[in-house]
Amino acid sequence: MKKEKIQGFLKDILSDVLGGLLIAAGVYNFASEAQFPLPGVSGIALIFYQLLGLPIGSMTILLNIPVILCTFRILGRRFFIRSVRSILITSFIMDVVAPLLPVYESDRLLAALCCGVLSGAGYALIFMRDSSTGGMDFVTMAIRAKKPHLSLGSIIFILDLAVILPGAWLVSRDMESLIYGILIAWLISVVTDKLMYGISQGKVALIVTEKSTDICRCIDAAFGRGSTILKGKGSYTRTDRDVVMCACSKKQMYGIRKLIKQVDPQSFLVIMDSSDVVGEGFLKE
Repeated sequence: MKKEKIQGFLKDILSDVLGGLLIAAGVYNFASEAQFPLPGVSGIALIFYQLLGLPIGSMTILLNIPVILCTFRILGRRFFIRSVRSILITSFIMDVVAPLLPVYESDRLLAALCCGVLSGAGYALIFMRDSSTGGMDFVTMAIRAKKPHLSLGSIIFILDLAVILPGAWLVSRDMESLIYGILIAWLISVVTDKLMYGISQGKVALIVTEKSTDICRCIDAAFGRGSTILKGKGSYTRTDRDVVMCACSKKQMYGIRKLIKQVDPQSFLVIMDSSDVVGEGFLKE
């Protein structure tokens, strides 16, 4: 167990470092010189850098402090600690390592594409190790906890616009930069989703378990998703079993999968793609 913990910790650090390098390169080496408005806390930090020359990484840490103080009880101790580590590593790389790399100063469209792809890949590496870079991720989770009926995509889109619009007006003051900022936000979202979950529109989990009540309760508490308990019977043993069915977004399935194995390691889990999910919390007819 000790060896596995050490290996897991090293993988976490490696993911933070690689993800931080990709995010820092996207923000500092491609977006800053082109004066692109970016989403999230890093986008706010970039505004301070472009206007006042303040370090992006250090400002990211400072801006995260009030967000963390307001949301740490919702996040849980383990996720909170892992996220703080990812924030510190990414911010250090942003201020110390990224300035050592060449800054791209040519075509703005190519700079926007590189920024979106690199940043999205970096976020995916960090998210897949059950961590985050803080900022708007924390705010999104807090809003979802208070308003579970709101769609994740709507929350993220509104928060992104709340940063991109002021960024475009304060720094570049031209419509082209605003368009590039929206393009980058979309690219980051798409690349992150593709690397973590593929191209499907949604996910459905079928869990054969003896702890159906506990699993449903944990999914509801952690992700605000309801589940349905179906009755099943093993074809070989003829033993009655519960089958929990849970539909969720692509972003949530990764966490739900890990949660199920923590609650019942002996469970049998089937994850399927779904092209459309219609109902409360999803699309409405």
